[in-house]
Amino acid sequence: MRTVTGPTDHVVVVGAGFAGLTTALHLLGAGRRVTVVERGEHPGGRAGRLDLQTASGTYQVDTGPTVLTMPDLLDEAFGAVGEKVSERLDLVELDPAYRTHFADGSTIDVHTDAGAMEAEVRAVCGPDAAAGYVRMREWLGKLYRAEIDTFIGANFDSPLNLLGPDLVRLAALGGFGRLGPRVEGFLPDERLQRIFSFQALYAGVPPQTALGAYGVIAYMDTIAGVHFPKGGMRSVGQALADAAVAAGAEILYGRTVTGLERGAGRVTAVRHRATDDPLGASDRLAADSFVLTPDLPVVHDLLGRAPRRVVPLRYSPSAVVLHAGLRTSRPEAAHHTISFGSAWRETFREIIDDGRLMSDPSLLITRPTATDPSLAPDGRDLLFVLAPCPNLEAGPIDWERVGPAYRDELLGVLEARQHPGLDGIEGDIEVSDLVTPADWAAQGMAAGTPFSAAHTFAQTGPFRPRNLVRGFENVVLAGCGTTPGVGIPPVLLSGRLAAARITGPAPTTGRGRRVPTGG
Repeated sequence: MRTVTGPTDHVVVVGAGFAGLTTALHLLGAGRRVTVVERGEHPGGRAGRLDLQTASGTYQVDTGPTVLTMPDLLDEAFGAVGEKVSERLDLVELDPAYRTHFADGSTIDVHTDAGAMEAEVRAVCGPDAAAGYVRMREWLGKLYRAEIDTFIGANFDSPLNLLGPDLVRLAALGGFGRLGPRVEGFLPDERLQRIFSFQALYAGVPPQTALGAYGVIAYMDTIAGVHFPKGGMRSVGQALADAAVAAGAEILYGRTVTGLERGAGRVTAVRHRATDDPLGASDRLAADSFVLTPDLPVVHDLLGRAPRRVVPLRYSPSAVVLHAGLRTSRPEAAHHTISFGSAWRETFREIIDDGRLMSDPSLLITRPTATDPSLAPDGRDLLFVLAPCPNLEAGPIDWERVGPAYRDELLGVLEARQHPGLDGIEGDIEVSDLVTPADWAAQGMAAGTPFSAAHTFAQTGPFRPRNLVRGFENVVLAGCGTTPGVGIPPVLLSGRLAAARITGPAPTTGRGRRVPTGG
């Protein structure tokens, strides 16, 4: 494995998101001095925070990811500095992980326990479907074991790094076939096919064309377990930052990196200034090595160029998100609800190929107050409604004009579907905030999507933008735009992989590779 050259005693990490903070912890554990420069006033990066103030009190909104899987990877990061995740976070495993509603009026609760889920599938979909679920669960477990060390948790210097027994094993499992048809082969019921393949959208591709290897995301969601931290997702970034500071890191908040000083193929310093004073004077921060975690266009601007690619990067779909503080509590609603429309394949075609809004939307609704009521004022509730939509390259929609109308349309869809606990929302909203692709773009996210580069075959594994930067001997990338990809588990892994490019590979601890029994 290639590593940066020259001294690495002092490392500057740009960005205090999950990737940057995980990188920092692994570097600190290896004895490096670390300084983190963060443009915001808080840690977390895309796992941002928004406090909506009302006369009744404060709604504590998580503006980024709401689904937390594979907490062992957090334990690995904390473990690098001699801590445990349980010492910093109070994680609650959700059961059900999701509640799914369908256009025919049926509901399926998704349990991570093998016996509970088999019983649920048998009760709702019949014995054939239950038997298929058992076989598919076994397949997902084998897929995960074949991928986690060699394909997901590994640095690539060349596609030749793929060669080995795990490649043969993954091919035999259908990892290079198509995910949708593979899932259909196990599950005769279309409702179950949706539950175990919608995760491909996280990777920016439809299930019908996604590589079978991306079934590993369904493994993380439906077998490894979904968790939620008390205090909200914002508490994860804060915990990582607190652990880094306790281990000796310095974090500079409210400082935007404006440029890199370079010479002889190396970066020698970053220049940064107060985020709230864009015309102010800049400061210089010298170091031996540098880790850049912003989205790819920001990184390319800092480096002065983008790497040459035969095919330009293709970005994932985006999302419209409505944060809503409700005057009344909705105890009938689960922590995570997926509301599927009648349309399925058409939905992916609309947002990915046609650049249009979903005509029959499928929605993710998160109610964090189901697990932590303190995130809303007493007697009130907090909802997060996410609707996948085209990114700004696929569909140049005038979001300033369309956004408010689409918000009303989504609320109308939920009202018409009459899911328990999710009806009558529009008239119950005390305060709200709408986020559109235009807002994501304003935060520096390519194509107005928080999901970065899509996981097409040409942008997967060794073909994804590398975390070593050609032409710069001491610069490494981390985050969702580089290896291994999008989502909290890959982003946490990207921090470990970035640190390994500086320190050399650490001994394998086995953390983050637990495969639950029954899978």
